[in-house]
Amino acid sequence: MIERHLLSEVLQGLQEVPAVCLLGPRQAGKTTLALRVAELIGGVYLDLESPRDLAKLSDPEAYLLLHLGELVILDEVHRVPGLFPILRGLIDQARRRGKRAGLYLLLGSASLDLLRQSGESLAGRVRYLELTPFFVLEPTDRPLEALWLRGGFPESLLAETELQSFRWRQDFIRTYLEREIPRFGTRLPAEMLRRLWVMLAHRQGGTLNAAELARNLGIDVRTVNRYLDLLVDLFLVRRLPPWHANVEKRLVRSPRLYIRDSGLLHALLDIIDMETLLSHPVVGASWEGFVIENLIASAPTGTTFYFYRTAGGAEIDLLIVWPDGRRWAVEVKRSLSPRPDRGFYAACEDVRPEKQFIVYPGSDRFPVGQGIEALPLIELARLLQAQKHTA
Repeated sequence: MIERHLLSEVLQGLQEVPAVCLLGPRQAGKTTLALRVAELIGGVYLDLESPRDLAKLSDPEAYLLLHLGELVILDEVHRVPGLFPILRGLIDQARRRGKRAGLYLLLGSASLDLLRQSGESLAGRVRYLELTPFFVLEPTDRPLEALWLRGGFPESLLAETELQSFRWRQDFIRTYLEREIPRFGTRLPAEMLRRLWVMLAHRQGGTLNAAELARNLGIDVRTVNRYLDLLVDLFLVRRLPPWHANVEKRLVRSPRLYIRDSGLLHALLDIIDMETLLSHPVVGASWEGFVIENLIASAPTGTTFYFYRTAGGAEIDLLIVWPDGRRWAVEVKRSLSPRPDRGFYAACEDVRPEKQFIVYPGSDRFPVGQGIEALPLIELARLLQAQKHTA
């Protein structure tokens, strides 16, 4: 059992609010984490994709009343949307009895339905947390290169061989294309969806150009945008927004797109091993996306993330904005002798961040001039994590 970074936040949430909603992609480890919570504090677990467990909720109010006052874990709860009004009533009933926290742990692998359904019903009664696949601060005992190559999904990262890991990711992609995504009403054939996904992989870290994607696929822009929204809501793609500074410069205003898990990115591009990755044209963009995802996963709740780029080439790969308005600027380099680009200096003059970093694949931390530090990914991830405890 690898202790998940989010465990303490789930336990804290269950002490403070009636319901905690744990979101994240399929196979990220939500069920394992929930069962660990049940081991620690007790609880009843129901998998709502299991006919046997679903049958227990043929009269959901009566069943849940039997367990009112103890933790009930509902896995894939968005599959039964009619539960949310019932949960609201039971939470209010428990409050009147003096039980104000720790009633429900809800698990969901798709944010769009879950948030729409629970938004009104459970407003003010639920805390949302996102469980990512494994990231750099979690004790997997796997080297950084393996985490980058294979990605953070447990079955992929912990596979015995590179080939087994690669095949697991291929199966995962196929399952999403053929089973998961069609559940949400998309009418595109699975092969066309795969082509779009592969196009995104080749454009890793590029700015969104929906018209170009639509033209290459022979479909309309609205369909492309709807499918991109779905991939974002399924926690598979990240749309990193641009930061709009109050400066008299022409800024890039389209978001950047990243396949969130580096292992899925590599599977889409048929990259099986590190040798192939290091010689592939996507290696720099892959490393950049991997760094960005790990830093975002390491930061405290409430932190926001952007990129910054002007038409003149001033650029910050990741701009971290703290809840109090402070800004940290991050440039990502694959070189073992990292030096900031001229565009990074220019962007920092515009944005005026409190701290400036270059993340590179080496192991030492050292200054590179003008207040900029070069450091390994894990070092900056720890700095971000430390901010959680000082906030």
